[in-house]
Amino acid sequence: MGKYNFDTVVDRKNTSCLKWDFGLERKNRDDLLPLWVADMDFKLPDEILSDIEERVRHGIFGYTDPKEDYKAALRGWLERRHGITIEDQWNTVVPGVVYGIATAIRALTEPGDHVLIQQPVYYPFSEMIEINKRVVVNNQLVYRDGKYSIDFEDFEKKIVDNDVKLFLLCSPHNPVGRVWRRDELERLADICYRHGVYVFSDEIHFDFIYSGHEHVSFAALDDKYKEKFILGTSASKTFNIAGLQVANIIIPNKEVRDIFRHENEAAGYSQSNILGLVATKAVYEKGEEWLDELLEYLAGNLSYIRDFIKEKLPEVKLVEPEGTYLVWLDFSGVTGDQKELKEIVLEKARLWLDAGVIFGRETALFERINLACPRATVELAMNRLYEAIRGKN
Repeated sequence: MGKYNFDTVVDRKNTSCLKWDFGLERKNRDDLLPLWVADMDFKLPDEILSDIEERVRHGIFGYTDPKEDYKAALRGWLERRHGITIEDQWNTVVPGVVYGIATAIRALTEPGDHVLIQQPVYYPFSEMIEINKRVVVNNQLVYRDGKYSIDFEDFEKKIVDNDVKLFLLCSPHNPVGRVWRRDELERLADICYRHGVYVFSDEIHFDFIYSGHEHVSFAALDDKYKEKFILGTSASKTFNIAGLQVANIIIPNKEVRDIFRHENEAAGYSQSNILGLVATKAVYEKGEEWLDELLEYLAGNLSYIRDFIKEKLPEVKLVEPEGTYLVWLDFSGVTGDQKELKEIVLEKARLWLDAGVIFGRETALFERINLACPRATVELAMNRLYEAIRGKN
């Protein structure tokens, strides 16, 4: 048994928690078990909370910017955990990676330009493209024998045919759970390099990698690919501090960095959230042991779901995740009707998951489930799903 207890159920209700407190507003009911939005139901350890509490007790929360201690903590984490070496001036602190994506879209493209994504993918990608009056181009991931891969020929054709200016890479991929291999990333990078396409690599889930797989950051590829490259990172997923709104947007090329920062300034954003900076520094300095135990616990949750489906719900297909704490489930063996699937999951099982259709039209019979919660919650969810499916006829 480890130092930390992830079985503890923390009541998050009545804390203005998006995950737990907005069933009535978003789903018109308050009896749902929420495993949708990608945040975790685990409390941070005392050694990290003490740093945040100390800053709160100071009592003054004025404007702030990251100092050398923050920069050193970020550099250390990227070097130790991911083998990435960065220079301090490459980084721009922003409220979130999605904010960084939207800023990059405005900075590096013009209205009407085409931006490439790989569906099924994290739905704010397409939302940020469209809301900023750019055009979504989709290089659909290939789903075969329960696993996803990239159609590289289609990827390059879409770039050429649509004069694509920017590619949004999700690495590791949400929701399908792929951890892209170095050879896959190099092939994508080479195509983008040859056609002058900017790459924004969203690596917010890069700390969640399962045994047998290794995350290779786009930033770890050949230096020539850094000419038109942006890396989006944050401790927000790893340590569940999204509400403190701090992300790091790392841009090696000064010209690209200046363009990005100009757009960031045009949006009216400057100083960071002071508690977000304190928390990020604390987790990167003191959080490794907690994270290592968390990864083991998540692997146990995944093993439970895998075994449950194999033994009790073989008609549901688990797309085996290589990374992230999100599980992508294929319900096409249960029903061919999207409305019936919604009835099963929402009405009968009383589960609030993320419907596959929001990640792309071709995955309407999928659901994304968040396993970053105590085992008891996972067990309750799977048993509700079992009863709903077995009782559907």
